[in-house]
Amino acid sequence: MSTKKDAKARTRKEILGQVRRAVHDYSMIKEGDRIAVGVSGGKDSLALLVALKDMQRFYPEKYELEAITLTLGIGTPDFSPVEKLCRDLDINYTIEETLIGKIVFEARADQNPCSLCANMRRGALHNTAKKLNCNKVALGHNRDDVIETLLLSLFYEGRIHTFSPVTYLDRKDILVIRPLIYSEEKDIKGFINANNIQVAPSQCQISDTTKRHSMKNFLAEFQKDIPMMKDNIFGAIKRSGKDGWVDI
Repeated sequence: MSTKKDAKARTRKEILGQVRRAVHDYSMIKEGDRIAVGVSGGKDSLALLVALKDMQRFYPEKYELEAITLTLGIGTPDFSPVEKLCRDLDINYTIEETLIGKIVFEARADQNPCSLCANMRRGALHNTAKKLNCNKVALGHNRDDVIETLLLSLFYEGRIHTFSPVTYLDRKDILVIRPLIYSEEKDIKGFINANNIQVAPSQCQISDTTKRHSMKNFLAEFQKDIPMMKDNIFGAIKRSGKDGWVDI
């Protein structure tokens, strides 16, 4: 009979294997890299942080890690679980104070604030990474995020586009990598639960009412009738050759 210890080891091995494959397939990490992991405190970013730390033990290219969390200047977020995890992993942890939430939700009060918020968070994260002498930023976008972004772009923007596995930002001279692109959201949840990793509550005031949340529900409903739907969409993304994707 499977034990909690078995589940912990199995889920950790699965996520680590998926991250290692993504890093290898898209040459995400090179010798001497200093990688800033954007840590919101949610399941994806914490799973990524743990997996990259685990991979340091055996990956042939040696690299260093920094963890960065941005505050939004609203509410009273508690990042103590993230602080503890970083101490346990022996990763330097930086909390960068911003007023992004006040600007987006109060000063601007946009009806659709997600795009502005995302752009401002990206800028603040990249600036903080540069201050810490990092040449790469790792983000916790998973396979479901890739699929949802494709459909959001198609439905709302009329274009075929999604996240790139690796993106070079010439204005910042920094590479953005997404090592969780092969990991499904359900597997990440299993990893977090099996390893008793405590997440920090989301700072977003509208996380359950966004277009992305609606798209997630849309996909879940359709997958009841088409079980292979997400696999087919993800396969099509890789075969398309767009946005840096390759069919490996």
